[in-house]
Amino acid sequence: MQIRKVLVANRGEIARRVFRTCREHGIATVAVYSDADRDALHVAEADEAVHIGGAAAAQSYLRIDAVIDAAKRTGADAIHPGYGFLSERAPFAEACEAAGITFIGPPGSAMVDMGDKERARAKMIEAGVPVVPGRDGITTPQDAAAAAEEIGFPVMIKASAGGGGKGMRIVHEPERVVAAFEGAQREAKASFGDDRIFLERAVLGARHVEIQVLADAHGNVVHLCERDCSVQRRHQKVIEEAPCPSLQMTPEVRAAMGEVAVKAARAVGYRSAGTVEFLFEETPQGPNFFFLEMNTRLQVEHPVTELITGRDLVWDQIRVAAGEPLGFEQADVEVKGHALECRVYAEDPVSFLPRPGRLSRVEWPEGGGVRIDGAVASGTEVSSYYDPMIAKVVTYGADRDEAIAKMQRVLADTVLLGIPTNIPLHLRVLAEPTFREGTAVTTRYLEHHPEVLTPLELPEAKVAAIAAAAAAAAHCGQPSSSAQAGGDARPGAAWRHSVRWRH
Repeated sequence: MQIRKVLVANRGEIARRVFRTCREHGIATVAVYSDADRDALHVAEADEAVHIGGAAAAQSYLRIDAVIDAAKRTGADAIHPGYGFLSERAPFAEACEAAGITFIGPPGSAMVDMGDKERARAKMIEAGVPVVPGRDGITTPQDAAAAAEEIGFPVMIKASAGGGGKGMRIVHEPERVVAAFEGAQREAKASFGDDRIFLERAVLGARHVEIQVLADAHGNVVHLCERDCSVQRRHQKVIEEAPCPSLQMTPEVRAAMGEVAVKAARAVGYRSAGTVEFLFEETPQGPNFFFLEMNTRLQVEHPVTELITGRDLVWDQIRVAAGEPLGFEQADVEVKGHALECRVYAEDPVSFLPRPGRLSRVEWPEGGGVRIDGAVASGTEVSSYYDPMIAKVVTYGADRDEAIAKMQRVLADTVLLGIPTNIPLHLRVLAEPTFREGTAVTTRYLEHHPEVLTPLELPEAKVAAIAAAAAAAAHCGQPSSSAQAGGDARPGAAWRHSVRWRH
């Protein structure tokens, strides 16, 4: 089967990313867009674009009927879901199949098995995959209290249908279990329409390490090394890198984790690109790793894997969806160098609150070993309706030190005027000694290093100089004033949201 036209049921940088691979292989592209995205970059770059509804995701990007109709109207023979939105919704994959449209992703059954955390745990236990000790099927506060005592503190209370940190609570004392259980249950019901809860041991001093897998319809499954995603805020990833810099990530441990990830994929009849996530606990006796969950889609952080393996994961997804075999074996996977990804969000770098608005000026640096997967340009309006991630900055080096040095240069030379971003946070993390050493970073990194959340204080004279430079740039025809963009009109506001300044 040959795929000739792909509709991307998504927006922003991931839609542009998929379009790029399609163009390279002569595949026609279709974009879908909401009211808020009429002028978005992904709309302009596609061969065709179809309006599918209102600004709110529920009125557009989450409408299965509208997406399928757009594919039929444009003659798209395949749909790539990207990540988020409908990407892990089994009914969407089934609707594509019913409409005779190829879904570029896994079978709906795999999504069902891995989308429910309790069901996934049961599947993994059955397959011999190590999971965090815990108890499923907790229905009452009394059950939760008893389970917590049995497991031992601290415990993690989790929503079975959860994700993104919602419906999740860490409890250190018995007297807090009931309130935490009830709070997690309410949040799970409001967020997912499902209030089922389970408990597991809280593995707090661990890394978040994940294994990229690829599987085809012919029984071939391989893994493509690991990624370390330990630097997180609110249980959401901020910086990712590959390979993992832990001293305990030896070739033998890497191979063992890869074999477990392959076993997990086989257990659910997986097909396409997917990611098996683990908690990686470093101890004096050696590492322990536990299955956390499987993401049945392309991950946000897939570029770091592409850079160290030389593969195009989107093209691999398309080939597998077309019925082709992977065409390579585990022994053919070769890892070279080190890659780092920083997610750039339109948000306050201290409170992490979203800060949508118009970007009056955007400049991304270029150079060898630098990749920008972006969703914005000068004049782009960052909407309050969607996730505030506006770009992924990715660097590659012969080793980790080179990748970090490139990332520091790239971020320092990035120009984003008009709204605040988390680039200052990235720069502080990249300069922090523990992160640079790379051997003692866990998912509690930001909690243990509050100094990276503190903005640097500039001398008053330097503030005045930078403000004057920004004002001069505006007079020279550069639309750098955030006041013009409806933003902060205070003196110096134009430079406040840029990392770089120039006369």
